[in-house]
Amino acid sequence: MQDVFKIRKDKLEKLKEKNLDPFKINRFCKTQISKIKEEFIEGKLVKTAGRILSQRLHGKSCFIDIKDFTDKIQVYARKDILKERYEDFLDLDIGDIVGIEGELFKTRTGEVTINVKDFVLLSKSLRVLPEKWHGLKDTELRFRYRYLDLISNPKTKEIFLMRTKILDFIRNFLKEKGFIEVETPILQILPGGAAGSPFKTHHKVLDLDLYLRIAPELYLKRLLVGGFERVFEIGRNFRNEGISTKHNPEFTMLEAYAAYTDYEFMMDLCEELFSSMAKEFFKKEEITFAHKKIDLKRPWKRISFAKILEEKLGVLPTDSEKEISEKILRYKDLNSQKLSRSQITKLCEEIVESECKSQPVFITDYFSFMSPLAKPKAENPNIAERFELFIGGLEIGNAYTELNDPFLQRKKFEEQLEDEDADLKKIDEDFLTALEYGMPPASGLGLGIDRICMLFTDTTSIREVILFPLLKPSQ
Repeated sequence: MQDVFKIRKDKLEKLKEKNLDPFKINRFCKTQISKIKEEFIEGKLVKTAGRILSQRLHGKSCFIDIKDFTDKIQVYARKDILKERYEDFLDLDIGDIVGIEGELFKTRTGEVTINVKDFVLLSKSLRVLPEKWHGLKDTELRFRYRYLDLISNPKTKEIFLMRTKILDFIRNFLKEKGFIEVETPILQILPGGAAGSPFKTHHKVLDLDLYLRIAPELYLKRLLVGGFERVFEIGRNFRNEGISTKHNPEFTMLEAYAAYTDYEFMMDLCEELFSSMAKEFFKKEEITFAHKKIDLKRPWKRISFAKILEEKLGVLPTDSEKEISEKILRYKDLNSQKLSRSQITKLCEEIVESECKSQPVFITDYFSFMSPLAKPKAENPNIAERFELFIGGLEIGNAYTELNDPFLQRKKFEEQLEDEDADLKKIDEDFLTALEYGMPPASGLGLGIDRICMLFTDTTSIREVILFPLLKPSQ
């Protein structure tokens, strides 16, 4: 590899000596290759550019394939046409980016080809690309060198094109429902709106510790107080936690809030969004994920969190945290003396989530103490008006009727501080002040964009749908 690098570097130096340094060229007006092929006219003069993927010598002529973002095309070079520049054309390497000008024709096999009249080297590739037919196969290398993955694996490009389409669809869907897109702070004095460990940083001028947000929720609710009735944000959240096929410390979330609605509204919204998206992309209300067909036709199944815990563990919503802890420990056959609130929540969720298979399901009836930002049911304050959405066994979203009682919200924040696993022992007083001015009844929804992309690209690792997932340094 080092020999190849040296050979190509020497070629570059020779070009510079001839005043042909490709890195000094700033602009090249080109037509996309897909458009050239779609609008083919025999003998038409065209100008395009792309990366060289292959070279084939045939006596005094040479074929290369070049590829841009849209497609690839064959280029035919002849010595009698290029004359003294023909040797320069033969000196091009696979991976070089070239500008081509020439006339269109079709070969005997019907392949659209450019008969090159002129060319220019626009960028010199000093390293060898992955082998054309096999591409970059090592999973770790594909994530670490995503740019090579995109060059050599067409499926990777298709995944990220689909991701773009998904984001566009969701934005348009919500805007048609009267939602407006907003932006809220990523750097926050107090991270809130979700359970999770934050990343900490420091602002030098203000001499102030700040945190990367774990969720935008509390700022979006401030907008409800300010009179914005339907808002959404699609943006990055950050949680200082583990990495797995379902988790990346930096991930993309949609959060949407609608005044004068409850969590039933968000259930309807989810059903319509996903079924509409399937029809848009696959012309049917069905997707395939992890070798299983998933039917997205409405209505979707609902199962009760409280009912499953009662059936499996004998846990009741009226039980104290101590009683719930004891029942979980017996069920799990654990020796621990006591579970923290966050441990109780995690273990209960694991037990219930084991019931979620492939088909879409709303888990409802979460205990209120597990849902500090959700409004309790009027007829049973121990149960929250909340649901979590699972599709294909993946947790896709979380939603609830928002708690807008400032006194009860303060009480729930104070209870959170008692949890020994809590990362920060502070209450967001500004948010409580906002609630005291009056927030309308509302529902809120959070959806994991990365996991939605996994579903709609039939990809079982979150790192496949994030262009540059976090990895350990290679050295």
